[in-house]
Amino acid sequence: MKILDTKNKNDLNSLFALFNRDAYPKQIEKELSLILEEVAQKGDKAVAKFARKFDGIELQKDMFRIKEDEFKEAEKNLNDEVKKSILFAINNIQDFAKRQIPKSYRFSPRKGVILGEKFTPLNRVAVYIPGGTAPLVSTAIHTIAIAKIAGVKEIVATTPPGEKGKIPDAILFAMKNAGITEAYRLGGVYGIAALAYGTESIKKVEKIVGPGNAYVTAAKKMIYGKTGIDMVAGPSEIMIIADSSAKSKFIAADLLSQAEHGSGFEQSVLLTNDKKLIEKTAHEIEKLSNDIIKKSKPLKKVIENGLFLVLVRNLEEAAKIASEYAPEHLEILCENPERVANKISAAGAIFIGCWTPEAVGDYVAGPSHVLPTGGTAKFFNGLSTEHFFRRSSIIKYSKDALKKESNAIMKIAELEGLDAHKLSVKLRVES
Repeated sequence: MKILDTKNKNDLNSLFALFNRDAYPKQIEKELSLILEEVAQKGDKAVAKFARKFDGIELQKDMFRIKEDEFKEAEKNLNDEVKKSILFAINNIQDFAKRQIPKSYRFSPRKGVILGEKFTPLNRVAVYIPGGTAPLVSTAIHTIAIAKIAGVKEIVATTPPGEKGKIPDAILFAMKNAGITEAYRLGGVYGIAALAYGTESIKKVEKIVGPGNAYVTAAKKMIYGKTGIDMVAGPSEIMIIADSSAKSKFIAADLLSQAEHGSGFEQSVLLTNDKKLIEKTAHEIEKLSNDIIKKSKPLKKVIENGLFLVLVRNLEEAAKIASEYAPEHLEILCENPERVANKISAAGAIFIGCWTPEAVGDYVAGPSHVLPTGGTAKFFNGLSTEHFFRRSSIIKYSKDALKKESNAIMKIAELEGLDAHKLSVKLRVES
């Protein structure tokens, strides 16, 4: 845990150093390129090889796909309270997603000219659901349920196989009820490769969405162009802006909530103009983290290297720092949180007020929890219904409209030296 003061130049430099955070170590790309290439060339054979190597499981190609009876068994195994909670979350996420559906439109800006946009759902998308140390049931909800509302015909999910290929019952239940059409027990880089390139038994997809570890993130970036992706997202992060009205216990718990995700590279940052609040929060973090560290070993690493309590001059400075940092999650725990929120220009999701912990966004609030990290909130948006649509421009001209605008078209074609462009208009005007 590091305590910084923006009045101190060295501390300020340390804070600014946090802004340069990568999604993954670039040196892993060389290793991953060999895996991706082998799956692209050898298909199912390579997938089985890497399942054995990385997940320690023997999978024949007829075992890749999760069977219907596994979903039925999972539903039987779960208690009603768990199922009710998952269905509640699915309903909330889909309710929000419906409001994001883009609408096709046309209009006539000039006589004889019709312009517009047409939005068409993607045909086949894949959702990656992390497993391992943190099997994220919520990710199944926050991706699949949105694709379903968008009208995607084929929604494919993949998640790492557990012991003997077992997938957690809650993930299976969430997948099925959120709207998947097929699902695979394939993890990591080889799972991403299988979906991007296709194999003898797995049809390739048009887009891959969902978070993952550094290797999954790197693989998604490397296959971009062969298929679409949602974003390049790295380790989770949270930033909190707080004043003297905030409760240190709330802040400590919220900072730890993202630090516990498991990579050890997460970042948790508090910005406050109250020195006493920093002292109280540091004390609460020590108290609250003891039990959590026993379950999450990487949490200790984050507390030591990625947790920062920063004293700022005022809340205006805090808002500027937050906008420059562009956090994945930004909580505002101030007396007048809306006023501070209005000054934020970049953040994946903004949580306003002391009764809005980041966890509500992770689970049941409505917007997807798949969000940009590493400062990419300046140019990436969180996953939304629009990610599952194609946009086509619509352009229609009458003969008179083309004649009226032909001189401008042909003149620009001349400037670019593109004779066939000019000819395609000239022939029509003279016909």
